[in-house]
Amino acid sequence: MVASGKYLNRNRQAKTSNLVGDVRGKQAPDFDLASLDGKRVKLSDFRGKVVLLNFWATWCTPCKEEMPWFVDLQKKYGNDGLVVVGVAMDDSETSKIAQFAGEMGVNYPVLLGTDQVSEDYGNVQYLPTSFYIDRDGKFVEKGVGLLGRQEVENNIQKALASRVVGVNKPANHPVPKDATQQPAAQ
Repeated sequence: MVASGKYLNRNRQAKTSNLVGDVRGKQAPDFDLASLDGKRVKLSDFRGKVVLLNFWATWCTPCKEEMPWFVDLQKKYGNDGLVVVGVAMDDSETSKIAQFAGEMGVNYPVLLGTDQVSEDYGNVQYLPTSFYIDRDGKFVEKGVGLLGRQEVENNIQKALASRVVGVNKPANHPVPKDATQQPAAQ
């Protein structure tokens, strides 16, 4: 991991969050954020899909470096169930964020971040920060700062390999060691 990123300086009180440190296996908090076109979007809208949730800003140089990777990875893995979701943490006008996203060729939803979503996701302080969320809405990985492209892709592949909602759940009863063995004739 390349330890790079910009500090997100927002006027807010730091609160204790259960998403500090290792978040793997924890349920990702749902959110309700506005998209660039004014529609409301929730994380739960993507249940059954793998989500790469990326917190970024237009002024963040490392964010600009990884955005073309996300565009490519969305094309490569979109049919497999990946949805990249960008959360813009700018204090800029929506039109400026939309213009920037257009210039970057963004092919995935961009949502307008809030202090609340930042708090819910562990008080996001450094940009970029990315969360890799499986099909059940649980965290697979978290990345702070600029990761290498291969590490990003590996995290996506790990999340895509997670089980599909409602499939491959353990049985409620034990399976015999040799399920193919026929009962003895009486």
